[in-house]
Amino acid sequence: MPRAIGIFSGGLDSMLAVEVIRRQGIEVLALTFETPFFSSQRARLSARNLGVPHRVMDITQEHLEIVQKPRFGRGRHMNPCMDCHALMFRKAGEVLEDEGYHFLFSGEVLGQRPFSQNRQALARVAEASGRPHLIVRPLSALHLPPSGPELRGWVDRSRLLGLRGRSRKPQMELAQRWGIREYPSPAGGCLLTDPGFSRRLSDLFENEKEWDVRDLHLLSVGRHLRVASNRKVIVGRNRGENERLEALARPEDVLIRCSDHPGPVVLVPRGGPEEVLLTAAAVCLRYGDAPDPGPHQVRFRKGSNQWVLEVKAADPGQTDTWMI
Repeated sequence: MPRAIGIFSGGLDSMLAVEVIRRQGIEVLALTFETPFFSSQRARLSARNLGVPHRVMDITQEHLEIVQKPRFGRGRHMNPCMDCHALMFRKAGEVLEDEGYHFLFSGEVLGQRPFSQNRQALARVAEASGRPHLIVRPLSALHLPPSGPELRGWVDRSRLLGLRGRSRKPQMELAQRWGIREYPSPAGGCLLTDPGFSRRLSDLFENEKEWDVRDLHLLSVGRHLRVASNRKVIVGRNRGENERLEALARPEDVLIRCSDHPGPVVLVPRGGPEEVLLTAAAVCLRYGDAPDPGPHQVRFRKGSNQWVLEVKAADPGQTDTWMI
């Protein structure tokens, strides 16, 4: 019996691709990749709903290299989709060789995304994967040349599909026919496609020499204000974000809160000189509920050290110019 590994995001297309392949009696492993830019949460749920064997692999370090220097360029924002897909196929190919699987497949649909899912892009991704002869795209196979697994008889081409274009109606109809009732919406899979997140990531690359994976997780929390060339402050926008900032804080960071009025948590990653901390405190008051600009008392915490200072709120016009 042939054995196949499917690149599995957990979205409807990848779920249908699994079904197309395993309905031919082929053993399938759904393989999901995760980084700070996309998680495995929805894939785990979708795999359970399908009842398919599932594995998650962290590719953060390799992925960061292509985010910073993509071979095939980016989409509208910071998303290097073609390089990302090629990396996933390469990593899946390593599992294939180590564990005796026969071929790889994915849920890509021809023409669904103009940059990364046209004919040329699909071919270039396959070539860059290092295993172009082992890749099947079962949802659009009938619009593509026969793949190696089809030519070898591992996959019956007549039972593959000919989907193309951006409409999801054919996929939804097929899901209903096959009894797939629960699947996620198509949006929200990768933070690199989000314009706000992409601005903050680009700003991090351009201005911070010392950053790590924690800083990438911080990019999706709160307001980010660049108050100096190599210093920024992050402002929680609600209770959940305040708690998240406190959870992600390290001993070398400075946390700031209003003393006498409700307000946000402000995080200064890795602290900074006095003028930066005073600016961060003024930002904290700007977004707090103090009835006037002050001065008001503000609490600082760095590791086990705490202190209080009186500060005036920053001018809203100034904070607007700092916003990333």
